[in-house]
Amino acid sequence: MKRVSDFIGKLMAVIVLAVAALALFVPKTCLWIDTGWINYLLMVVMFGMGLTMKLGDFAVVFSRPKDVIIGCIAQFAVMPLLAFGLGKLFGLSDELLVGVVLVGTCPGGTSSNVITFLSKGDTALSIGMTSVNTLLAPFLTPALTYLYLRKSVDVDVKAMFISIIQVVIIPIALGIIINKIFGKYTEKLRDALPLISVTAICLIVASVVSHTSELILSTGAIVFVIVILHNLLGYAFGFGIGQLFKMDMYRKKAVSIEIGMQNSGLATNLAKTVFSGMPMAMVPGAIFSVWHNISGAILAGIFRRIKDKHD
Repeated sequence: MKRVSDFIGKLMAVIVLAVAALALFVPKTCLWIDTGWINYLLMVVMFGMGLTMKLGDFAVVFSRPKDVIIGCIAQFAVMPLLAFGLGKLFGLSDELLVGVVLVGTCPGGTSSNVITFLSKGDTALSIGMTSVNTLLAPFLTPALTYLYLRKSVDVDVKAMFISIIQVVIIPIALGIIINKIFGKYTEKLRDALPLISVTAICLIVASVVSHTSELILSTGAIVFVIVILHNLLGYAFGFGIGQLFKMDMYRKKAVSIEIGMQNSGLATNLAKTVFSGMPMAMVPGAIFSVWHNISGAILAGIFRRIKDKHD
């Protein structure tokens, strides 16, 4: 099982890309994967991550809040500015600019925790940054969106809080508890976790792409270029910020991934509900949802080969 799981983990980028292409060009093959499954799939992965962790891992995060603060400030400083700058540089229409900026002003998504885990990075730090960013988002996402677009955005605070608790906190907490009680048995399950994580990500990508294939295919190439640049520059700035503050590779992986990967699902939902008169505003979020899982898989393949003192 370990060999199969490691093999799948190494080929993760190729597998995710192939699944995305199939869902995009032959969407009927993947429409059976309901978008309502996405949160449940993430919960399964988070539970698996919890099985590999101990409460002491999170104590480390709270004993060095500086790392979390650096990641959170960078998240809301770098990504909105990059989004607005790229949108203006490439002369996007108002509708598409709204969509790109919404992606930038949203917090990091739970996918960043999964990719950090697969990258052998500081998963506890990643979860800490995602949790704090999500708690700040109801205040900062509307404020930053207004700052860049001069448009007011209402964020459902209660829904966001419930989502992070359901999808991240509870599954991981259960995993940690079960690992504490049944440690001898859970250790045997760890070899299968990369396989489970890759399968979940593939199902998520297939669901998102197949249900938005028409919108994605109707969009000009320039939006794809902006989304890809936004994501890749986020990774690069995150890694550079980690380097600037002299973090070790273990933490730099987490910060890079957290900043580069956004809660694009939230951005798409905000575009749909708040900017209902601008249907194209949903497109950047939909494309980002697909692309950051592909790029994240590629980055995980690169990062997991980089050894550090934690390996």
